[in-house]
Amino acid sequence: MRAAEERRYTEYVTERLPVLRRTALLLCGDRHRADDVVQAAITRLYLHWNRASAARNMDAYVRTIVVRAFLNEQRRGWFQRVSLVGGPGETPVPPAPSGPDVELRSVVDAALARVPPRQRAALVLRFLCDLSVAEVAEHLGCSVGNVKSLTTHGLRALRRQFGEHPMTTLGME
Repeated sequence: MRAAEERRYTEYVTERLPVLRRTALLLCGDRHRADDVVQAAITRLYLHWNRASAARNMDAYVRTIVVRAFLNEQRRGWFQRVSLVGGPGETPVPPAPSGPDVELRSVVDAALARVPPRQRAALVLRFLCDLSVAEVAEHLGCSVGNVKSLTTHGLRALRRQFGEHPMTTLGME
């Protein structure tokens, strides 16, 4: 990679790293695993930088890489995962978006972590990243109908965890 392209890559990753980490955290539910997913994704981005930089929507292209890195990580057995002790000190954790209180957010994050990976990816992309069904299908590499099915099953799994009235369960009514 030429010096100018490497500089563009570095600038892009530096600017977008907080968003990539937040997306990965929503998918993984664990900061350490999210950092591993982001590392795998930005490594893959580096290897395919020419193709990525030519994409119509580079953010969508990179988000797809993050989602697929997460799904690939989920497919590997526990014995293939490397666990390191400690946390990444050099990369600050982006603040969570303002909105629901911390307790509610942690309850939702915990419930989301118990949803199967592809359903979780569909829910995160659809509702937390605010993507259309077609965009989610493109990111997951599946049909629109499959995204609708994954979303329906994922929402059903969340509803089972919260009961019929999630706001009552969470003390919000």
